[in-house]
Amino acid sequence: MARKLFGTDGIRGKANTQPITADIALRLAQAAAIKFIRGDHRHLVIIGKDTRLSGYMLEPALTAGFISMGMDVILLGPLPTPAISMLTRSLRADLGVMISASHNAFEDNGIKLFGPDGFKLSDEMELSIEHHFFDEPQLLNHLAAPTSLGRAKRLDDARGRYIEFVKSSFPKGMRLDGLKIVVDCAHGAAYKVAPMVLWELGAEVIPLSVSPDGLNINKNCGVLHPKLLQEKVIESGADLGIALDGDADRLILCDEKGRILDGDQLLAMVAESWKNTNRLIGQGIVVTVMSNIGLELFLKNINLKTYRTAVGDRYVTDYMRKNGFNIGGEQSGHIIFLDYASTGDGLVAALQILSILKQSDKPASMAGKKFEPLPQELRSINYKGQLPLQHQQVKKAIESAEASLGKNSRIVIRPSGTEPVIRIMVEGEDPYKVSQAVNDIAEVIKQVS
Repeated sequence: MARKLFGTDGIRGKANTQPITADIALRLAQAAAIKFIRGDHRHLVIIGKDTRLSGYMLEPALTAGFISMGMDVILLGPLPTPAISMLTRSLRADLGVMISASHNAFEDNGIKLFGPDGFKLSDEMELSIEHHFFDEPQLLNHLAAPTSLGRAKRLDDARGRYIEFVKSSFPKGMRLDGLKIVVDCAHGAAYKVAPMVLWELGAEVIPLSVSPDGLNINKNCGVLHPKLLQEKVIESGADLGIALDGDADRLILCDEKGRILDGDQLLAMVAESWKNTNRLIGQGIVVTVMSNIGLELFLKNINLKTYRTAVGDRYVTDYMRKNGFNIGGEQSGHIIFLDYASTGDGLVAALQILSILKQSDKPASMAGKKFEPLPQELRSINYKGQLPLQHQQVKKAIESAEASLGKNSRIVIRPSGTEPVIRIMVEGEDPYKVSQAVNDIAEVIKQVS
């Protein structure tokens, strides 16, 4: 059965329109509480958020929903998504909630849920929560008695706890002294913790996009808009730059020459280093269908395998857990180190990469570029009505494009999990053929939708 509320990464949409409204947030909290109230202890949920204006609407609505079901609530304020994952485990909470739309503009918001183990919920669990959400009599039957209502409070040292957790992932005895680092926090959830972590480890830090006003998160900055970072790195003569997104669960790097290192390049660097130091578990890494073939060929050349999943860091994490891997991630910059964290963590990933750079004693431009990516083109196509991917003309266009591309090529076409958009990704050795394939498929989809 298809989920109606949850998408690829929690629930997401335009703030104050369905499904991101106060009443839906309240009901969602009540439905989730039914699944996570187990036993007779005082049940606890923690709630964090990024810096969007609409967080002030969703946070109290979720709080009211959980309290109405008898769950205590700890409010953490603006913190990265991975901090919520970590603190859910650390505080022995029954549930963790993050209010964020990640890299989206401020108009959007979202709700992500973490189980008591700090991992994102499975599709099956989300479907079960939806079942309770749409069963109003059941919600009413589970409301707590007046004497059993939950309570809410704030945790003042949440930021400090997370900073110490992140620093603990860095090799003991190693420092960042002598490194000048630009960090773009996207006016988001890491605007305080990211510069602090790097400074406390000894780096000279140049912070960017650290003045959130509720409306400027991800605006012309962060992971999706790295031009500001690139310019500042070159202008300041920095050793490298780090860009985070709005909830700091992903990153990209910029070397001292202003060139971007995406998630694929970072995964290649980490995989090779951890293989050489006998830290890599599973003789390979886990990526999604979007990772470049160049990464796969590089790993094959050093006798490592590539395992692919559907798009979404939680699918990568789930595969890693089930099959015994400790490194995985996405081209977009989600990198999961299961030795340290239960979800993508931009700061933990940054420190792992910085430790590799320090040990190599090479500039980022030399140590970070591990392979030449094959030409790859992405396109997003809006559609109306029914999903057109099963249309015969679309299938024929895809088959024709596959035949024209030849070896070392891929076509990945998938619907967005949050909007009526089809994502087209074509990859191959000939950039002209890649571009032509994208154009041909896109035109057919437009014609039939």
